[in-house]
Amino acid sequence: MASGDHSTAVAVAPEDLPMGSVITASGRISGVHRVGEPFTDDLPFTTKDLVALDVALTEATRATKVRFNVYVGDLGADPTAGADALFPTTPEAERSVLIAVSPNQRVVEVRSGRVVADRVTDRIAQLGATAAVSSISEGNLIDGLISGIRVMAAAISAP
Repeated sequence: MASGDHSTAVAVAPEDLPMGSVITASGRISGVHRVGEPFTDDLPFTTKDLVALDVALTEATRATKVRFNVYVGDLGADPTAGADALFPTTPEAERSVLIAVSPNQRVVEVRSGRVVADRVTDRIAQLGATAAVSSISEGNLIDGLISGIRVMAAAISAP
């Protein structure tokens, strides 16, 4: 794939999507969930876990003015290249941090945008990855992500 090219192949036709779902410009399917309704999908995380992760992301973003993003999934045959390709597609990539975890490959990759590179240094990324790995290796993925986010947020200098 040449630099700047994007695949537009869609696995699901827009008319076949559930009510409240759309295909985003990146090709991801985004759906609405109404407050108070139980999740009916077979989600890999509990609602409590997702809320805890959301709180950690929100608090870190507010405290540092750096957007924190998390990706959990396969990063491909070369996880480093996979994280590099994924990072520019994340929200506010230039002023953000991405913690990408490929659980089956036992890999944690951290990327930061160029606008915040002076505040989110390699040392801070390593601190976050180390904090995440210790819990993840014990089978606590959400706890590991939250630990990594909190450690990085605490180490990032004020804007």
